[in-house]
Amino acid sequence: MTSSHKQAMFRNMVTSLFKHDRIRTTDAKAKELRRWADHMVTLAKRGDLHARRQAMSIIREKDVVHKLFAEAAERFGSTSGGYTRVIKLGRRSGDAAPVSLIELVTSEIRDKKKKPAKKAKSAAPKKVEEKAVEKEADQEAAEEQAPVAEAEAEEAVESADAAPDADDVSDAQEATSDAVDAEPEEAAEEKKAADAQAEEAASEAPEPDDKEAEEPKDKNE
Repeated sequence: MTSSHKQAMFRNMVTSLFKHDRIRTTDAKAKELRRWADHMVTLAKRGDLHARRQAMSIIREKDVVHKLFAEAAERFGSTSGGYTRVIKLGRRSGDAAPVSLIELVTSEIRDKKKKPAKKAKSAAPKKVEEKAVEKEADQEAAEEQAPVAEAEAEEAVESADAAPDADDVSDAQEATSDAVDAEPEEAAEEKKAADAQAEEAASEAPEPDDKEAEEPKDKNE
């Protein structure tokens, strides 16, 4: 293959790549095509007139160049390099040449690659999620038990209102103790009064005469 033939082939391939976003070719051509595609994207990100003329010298279709320069900033972002990727497909039937798929890598594809990694990192601490679930379960159980506890508290208040007060009980105990203490005092006073009456009755009784009381010594006398 002569150099002119080789350059013409890669011009057609890079034009097809930016026109269809992906093409299938052999591994050797795909690796060389990546260099051409990265150079075209660099010119498109520059965006000046000289860069557009340089791109037109390689890509011979004006619509493809206009599309590339219009969408380069949005599609490829602020990254420098790595605008294409090569995926190996196996071997071609006939000559068994290794075949690969080369496609443009946009900013949307990069974001899709990064998001699963973030999800994997966030899913790593499972213990935190389990603790959060346990806390939610405890809160739900506490909310379910709250009405039962309130009902028990109301019943306790009602029973406390129906029960006698401690002051009344203490007053009754003091009254009974006073009554018990007063009973022996009253009995002692009654006994003293009875003794005094007996003494008065004994003092009022007449004393017997001595002569009558003395018995005669001899009956004949």
